[in-house]
Amino acid sequence: MNHRITAYLLVLTSVMLGVLISSCSRPKEVLGRKDMEKLMYDIYIAEAMIENDYNEFGSPEKKEALIRGVFRKHGITQAQWDTSLSWYSDRIDLYMKMNDSVKARLQRSYMASDELMRRQLQQEQSLTARYYPPSHIPNCYAFDETHPKNGFRFRLDTAEISQRINENEFSFGFEVIGIPASPKPDLRVVLMLEYNDTVVYRYEVVAENREYLLQGEKYLPDDTIRNITGFVRLQDTTGLFRRIRLLNIFLGNPDDSLQQADRFKQIPPVHPREIKGLDPD
Repeated sequence: MNHRITAYLLVLTSVMLGVLISSCSRPKEVLGRKDMEKLMYDIYIAEAMIENDYNEFGSPEKKEALIRGVFRKHGITQAQWDTSLSWYSDRIDLYMKMNDSVKARLQRSYMASDELMRRQLQQEQSLTARYYPPSHIPNCYAFDETHPKNGFRFRLDTAEISQRINENEFSFGFEVIGIPASPKPDLRVVLMLEYNDTVVYRYEVVAENREYLLQGEKYLPDDTIRNITGFVRLQDTTGLFRRIRLLNIFLGNPDDSLQQADRFKQIPPVHPREIKGLDPD
């Protein structure tokens, strides 16, 4: 019995020493696993931003500036990142487990963002459908921080076009504030002009704080407009661009934005909580 106890203690001691040696074998300049996973998560996000916005991060200098910003956030240097990445890469099993953990976190984040965006879009569409006609164009628009919105749309038929637009040439326009210097949002505006025999598209990417105008005409040679459809859409699953505002929105002439504001000011604002069956959160 004593021999068995002694053998058991020797094995247990050996295992404990192995664990101790393994835990002490990581150099102090190498980040711990949890800190490394947090850093990898932010690095992956930065790399996705670079890949999806080539215009903003087209130069090596801009790419490096973004990555350096991630390092500053975590209080480390490029050398620490390189050393840590090399150390974990040499332990491929451990590195793969960490990589899988980071990717799972990214996937959960994307799914949560997509679900939030879907719910809020449904909510906004329900509110708009109940209180405003399809031709309603807001005078101002905010990509709200509390209840995220991704944009609005409108559609005018022949009668509404005749009533609202008096001249042949017209514009859909607005002013933009709140766009940061970096990174740039994926914010786009489209105007679709449907004539009897053709469809004309006006399209622009909104990337600066300034006025935007998309031009149109009621009449083409031997053709007349019958529908106008407009879209303003922001893709923002990260919530980085909730401070963007569209001001003085109009269709027709710039003064039409003020006329439109008077037309709809009698409609009181409605909070989502007042709509039965809608989830305000």
